[in-house]
Formats: sequence, C-alpha cells, structure tokens
Amino acid sequence: MNISGLVITFNEEANIKDCIISLNSVCDEVIIIDSFSSDKTVEIAESMGAKVYLQKFLGDGPQRVHGLQFCKHDWILNLDADERLDKDSFEFIKSGKYLNEPYDAYNFRRKNFLKDQPIDFAGWYPSYTCRFFNKQTAKPATTKVHQSIQATNLKTTKLHLLHYGWKDFHQIIGKYNLYTTWQSEEYFEQNKKVNFFTPIGHGLWSFLRCYILKKGIFHGLDGITFSMMQAFFSYMKYAKLRKLYENNKKGKI
Repeated sequence: MNISGLVITFNEEANIKDCIISLNSVCDEVIIIDSFSSDKTVEIAESMGAKVYLQKFLGDGPQRVHGLQFCKHDWILNLDADERLDKDSFEFIKSGKYLNEPYDAYNFRRKNFLKDQPIDFAGWYPSYTCRFFNKQTAKPATTKVHQSIQATNLKTTKLHLLHYGWKDFHQIIGKYNLYTTWQSEEYFEQNKKVNFFTPIGHGLWSFLRCYILKKGIFHGLDGITFSMMQAFFSYMKYAKLRKLYENNKKGKI
C-alpha cells in the first residue's frame, strides 16, 4: 500500500500526535507542512517519524498544493490536524478497494465534535469533505478557505472522519471569525457582488435552513445556538465583504 499522509499545521501540539497515529494506520509516510509553529508541533511530529517542511502560510488550498511536491506516492490522505479516520474509512482505505474503482477522489462524511459532544444536527452533519485523492488527476483547489478537491471523478461516500475541531464556543467563534475574513477577502478578489441586504438575506436563510430544514428545532437550546452561529458566520462573511468595498472606495485598501 503506497499512500502519503499530508497535514498542514500551525500550533497543533494538542492534536498532531493523534492525527499522525491515525495516518500511520494506513500510510507509509507522513508529510507535515508547518507554518512556523511556536509550540511543540514540529518537535512532536518529528519524534513520531514525520517529515516536516516549514512554509509561511499561503492560504488553505495553496498550502496543501505546496505540500504535494514532498509526497512520494500518488494517493494522498490529507487530514487536518484535528481529524481522524473513523473505523469505516480506515477499513475502506486499508482494504485497498479504492484501487479497483474508477474514482480519483473520495468525499467523506465528517462527524463534528464540540469537545466530546457530537454535533449531528442543525446542518453540522453530514459535513462532507474530500481528504483522499490521487494527485495525478486530482489536487486541492487554490482557495484560501473551505478547502476542496478538483478531481476528474470524485465519489461521495458514507464513510466517516472524526473532527475534534473545538473545545468550547470561544474556539468555534475564533476560528470562524478568521474563516469569514479569508472568505470575504477571496470574494473581494473575485469581485463578488454584495449590497445592503446581502448579509441579512444570507444570515436569515442560514438560520432557517439549519433550525428548520436541518432539524435544529428538535435539539433544544443547542439547536438554536448552533443554528444562530451558522447564521452569524454567514452574515459576517458578507458584511465583511461589503466593508471591504466601502474601504476600497475610500482608498483604504
């Protein structure tokens, strides 16, 4: 089995050990692209046999693309540091069944956790993400946030990844504040249109979608909380974009 594990990191000392253990269960090499962490991420990774390369952060997609040159195998398992293979995805990759299928990339269902609590409502599950692909015909898109894979023949599976992304609400809000900034900057570069009502409309629709259509309504206060967070993030993405256009007109950009 010839699979390269690839992870991009920045200050992930709390997560990187378990991530590498998960990768080592199916990969015969692990490549870390680290953005000059100030904690023990690099030390821990190297102590576990991973090869670490330092690179100033280029954006989510470009950072992953940069890492491909160091991977000696065609098949890439590109987990985030806070992700692990679930039992079904481990068994699928370990079996080598993908070698007999026509697909060059696989979408997994991601199980999100707030500390030890699964978030399987209000649009937070299934959260599809592509982490396994053949670099000869598929590669990460060069977007700054919400990484995706550009593939010739992608398959969406019912296999799972475990995502231990947040310890508390403060961490969720902090991460998504950064993501919405990156997303708004990307939209600005693409000249994506926005008006006064755009943030309001996206925020309102996001709440209704998560709370009603995605059944957050059946999960009490948690259902309201996670639906409101999704709505706020959607609102802020476009509010920040509008602010970028306003600042550009004033010559502040």
